[in-house]
Amino acid sequence: MRQLLTALNIMCSFSLLFLLFSSGLEVSLSPGDKVQQYVSQVPLPPSIAFAGEDVPLYDREVRERLDREVTNVTHQHSSTIRVMKLAYRYLPIIEDILRRNGVPDDFKYLAIAESGLENVTSSKGAKGVWQFMEGTATQYGLEISTDVDERLHLEKSTLAACTYLRNAYQRFGTWTMAAASYNRGVSGMNDHADEQQSSNYYDLYLNSETSRYIFRILAYKQVLTHPEDYGYHFTTEDFYPAQATNSVMISSIGDIASFARSYNTNYKTVKNLNPWLRTTSLKGRADKSYAIKLPM
Repeated sequence: MRQLLTALNIMCSFSLLFLLFSSGLEVSLSPGDKVQQYVSQVPLPPSIAFAGEDVPLYDREVRERLDREVTNVTHQHSSTIRVMKLAYRYLPIIEDILRRNGVPDDFKYLAIAESGLENVTSSKGAKGVWQFMEGTATQYGLEISTDVDERLHLEKSTLAACTYLRNAYQRFGTWTMAAASYNRGVSGMNDHADEQQSSNYYDLYLNSETSRYIFRILAYKQVLTHPEDYGYHFTTEDFYPAQATNSVMISSIGDIASFARSYNTNYKTVKNLNPWLRTTSLKGRADKSYAIKLPM
């Protein structure tokens, strides 16, 4: 009966609208029916740096590229709010690994630009917070098998990203070019630098995605560092806290559901804490043990 009434209501609404617009009557909106909003230019900083390297905002074209990305990040409200909430949970982990591996703290914003701090899969098959393709992932020591995909392991994929970025920095001599190579590839950026006789990212003519890449990272840095300047007002209670965990070392798991019950938890919790587990079991490699996170 409820579904029938709902259907009748919808039909009556459409019928009324049809009659109004087909009768020739003039339909006007009152001021109260208009969208009430105030949109203005997003604030841009007088200066900004990436990984300690100054961005040449005196260059009009560079400043416009930053303006575009700060505007996008500011106004994609639901996505930016989710990033802010997830950042409270995951950035301390990423920050610690970056620091211990000699990679500047600003690279946490690269992870945000890549994935929004979620284990997403791109149309090209890149996976995880750091968006590794399978070939690059295995090259940097991440295991990918029927049961395991360490691209979805936050700590291990962050370590792999650190190795990639340090290698790229050694090749190019700047963290900005190292970051750009994370999008375009080391060989791709190397080709651009050779062809255009410049190793300055801001002077290179690049495809749209790579041209915007550093500025998207900078936009997240700017908005997340100064959220209230961009209209975001939250308290700590609004953010997503980290789950307190312990780890157990295992070599295999016959059945994850049974394993979970033996530790007084459930399958969903084990899978959420260990998203790199791909199936309902873990055969594992004979030469390797795995740390399984469990709730405290």
